[in-house]
Amino acid sequence: MNNLGVGISPGNALVYHGTNLKVIDRRVRVAELVIRCLICGFSVLSDLLIGTDSQVKEIFTIRKKARFTDTKALVFLVVANGVSAAYSLIQVVRCVVGMVRGRVLVHKPLAWAIFTGDQAMAYLNVAAVGAAAQSAVFAKFGQTELQWMNICNMYVKFCNQVGEGIAMALLVSVCAVALSCISAFSLFRLFGKNKAKGSSGW
Repeated sequence: MNNLGVGISPGNALVYHGTNLKVIDRRVRVAELVIRCLICGFSVLSDLLIGTDSQVKEIFTIRKKARFTDTKALVFLVVANGVSAAYSLIQVVRCVVGMVRGRVLVHKPLAWAIFTGDQAMAYLNVAAVGAAAQSAVFAKFGQTELQWMNICNMYVKFCNQVGEGIAMALLVSVCAVALSCISAFSLFRLFGKNKAKGSSGW
């Protein structure tokens, strides 16, 4: 018996309240929307930095123009960023529509599709950043054992801007990994005992 005269036994005590569920749902949806917007923005910024980067250098009367297309890893990174930006934009629209309608994701097939897509984007971005970073290390420091020269001494401006683009892509990959965790939470909580039964799907 508590001070209000209402008895609460361990059997009828509420462990998970509906209002708390709604607050968690709202925070998860806001976090998802913010991260997807960040991914879209960072991806576009990375592509702009790398895609528009070029520098002309004259070596023994031969003019050589450095572009991102000269390195396959940078081409892969630009393509991966473009795919991530397009995918994130589509998901941002879905998130906004769901928040405006006030609906919570409860359909398992859609949750599985979003989870799979987010996982694929995370792996794609991490792989692209890893490949580009390795190429950047070779360009910066060279590889004497293989007689690969340090080209960043000649193309300083080009290498600096590419480095900024890779840094933006690194932020994209970090956000993608965080987003994959959120989509995993959104999916696997549907299999829990406290699933909201009265919510409509989107």
